[in-house]
Amino acid sequence: MTETCPPAKSGGRSGSSLFEGHGMRHRYAALCSVITVALLGVTACSGSSGDASSETDTLTVWTTEDLPDRVASQQAIMDRFTESSGIEVELVAIAEDQLTSVLSSSAASGELPDVIGALSLNGMNQLSTDGLLDTSAATAVVEELGADTFSPRSLELTSADGEQLSVPSDAFAQLLFYREDLFEQAGLDAPTTFEAIEAAAEALHSDEVAGIVAATAPADSFTQQTFEQFALANGCELVGDDGGVTLDSDQCQESLTFYSELLRNYSVPGNQDADTTRASYFAGDAAMTVWSSFLLDELAGLRSDALPTCAECADDPAFLAENTGIVTAIEGPQGQPAGYGEIVSWNILNDASPAAQDLVTFMMGDGYQDWLAVAPEGKIPVRLGTADNPTEYSDAWQGLEAGVDSKALLSSIYPPETLTEISTSTNQFDRWGIPQGQGALAAAVSGQFIAPQIIASMVSSGTSGEDAANQAQDEAESLKADLGQ
Repeated sequence: MTETCPPAKSGGRSGSSLFEGHGMRHRYAALCSVITVALLGVTACSGSSGDASSETDTLTVWTTEDLPDRVASQQAIMDRFTESSGIEVELVAIAEDQLTSVLSSSAASGELPDVIGALSLNGMNQLSTDGLLDTSAATAVVEELGADTFSPRSLELTSADGEQLSVPSDAFAQLLFYREDLFEQAGLDAPTTFEAIEAAAEALHSDEVAGIVAATAPADSFTQQTFEQFALANGCELVGDDGGVTLDSDQCQESLTFYSELLRNYSVPGNQDADTTRASYFAGDAAMTVWSSFLLDELAGLRSDALPTCAECADDPAFLAENTGIVTAIEGPQGQPAGYGEIVSWNILNDASPAAQDLVTFMMGDGYQDWLAVAPEGKIPVRLGTADNPTEYSDAWQGLEAGVDSKALLSSIYPPETLTEISTSTNQFDRWGIPQGQGALAAAVSGQFIAPQIIASMVSSGTSGEDAANQAQDEAESLKADLGQ
């Protein structure tokens, strides 16, 4: 492995997990904000152990997929790699809320891993900011596998300044779920635009059923993610092409106003998070909700502690799945159709064994279908196939079994056109700041819950969109200055 000097001591901004509201089951992408500044300077002080041959004996791989069944599944895939290569793999599961501190202590003791898997875009960008990534290794893996076999957007979002920072592995999509049966009865258009969403929320809202439930909790990344999709759909960006903060734009003012008034007028009272929004939709108490693709198996009654409870569900557990429509991208009046999702990746660190490239290549090739099968509802393939079979993995994904306590083929639950739309949705993913090379700022803004706190205030007190946008602008500019940008 590597030898490093002690990390610099400096106060840093910490954040929260990417989908902390989704509970223990969804331990994806753990950092979601600035990794401790203690890691700064590690690369400048690191050096090779000088024994390249010994480095190939064992690879150390960290994964934030730390649930016991998922660890076992990952270990089985890596055992196959060991059988084919003779290279041992030490798989270390790191709970997402412990990753920052473990990185710091490992950097101080010179024991950083060769590879970190299932890492969020925010986490990847912070590793890049701290100079910990071997971008040439990531580039070599992508070139070996074939860049044209990946979703183009996945490569764009895992690159910066023309460099491939990491190897994208899979994704979950944020989706708008809606009661197709209620929409058809009311003669409503599918909720793909701001106008259609508001019209449906107003038409279907009653004392028995909320028009829509979506995140409003002020200290929850789920609120950030949900609002960010609406913002992007309306052309509201965190920064412009020049890197300057643009949260006070007309597009952002309109997005903040639309989102807060939608939930103020047609939702349920109180702060809403992943658990409450899911519960409302599953009970049949909401006509629309916004959630990640992790809802796909739960909606079909495949998870015992999150079962649909609607009146019709007692006799037909699949009722909601059969009567739910899914929207992968929405469009605002000043924007274009935009989707939101998290692309996680394999990150090869500086001074990693050359065999790290072999492992990642294996995980994205011979081991890829088994990797997706670990949790297909939240592992949408971003490598769609191979040169010989361009849709090999996207086709295989549709036939994988999903579920926790019960298992069922995705294709037995959802129609082919829905699964195809979800599997291709990664090319519509957008994110604040990352395409403009401002991933560190995006992570900080998310970690400090700037938008969630403002939205919660707007929903509860009716703060104007202009005032809210100006507040967001000031706070983001302050964070940008703290980051030295």
